[in-house]
Amino acid sequence: MLSNYIHQVMCRAHFEIMESGRFYGFIPGFQGVWSEGTSLEECRDELLEAIEGWLIVKLRCGEDIPIIDGLDMNHADREVAYA
Repeated sequence: MLSNYIHQVMCRAHFEIMESGRFYGFIPGFQGVWSEGTSLEECRDELLEAIEGWLIVKLRCGEDIPIIDGLDMNHADREVAYA
């Protein structure tokens, strides 16, 4: 379920080329989740790590996360996440 959620989130990612020539990536609706890299691949990999870390913090703190394509991690068994 978590892998599917992350995949769906990454499908919503936006990438831009900055004036410096570096790539910038972000996911609308996921405040504070962004990345930067020298290539699109590096930027995407960094964004994937950023969303994984963001989700871990949100789940551990019991905070709500956005529902993506019907995937509602807010109702997942929180005890499983802590195991």
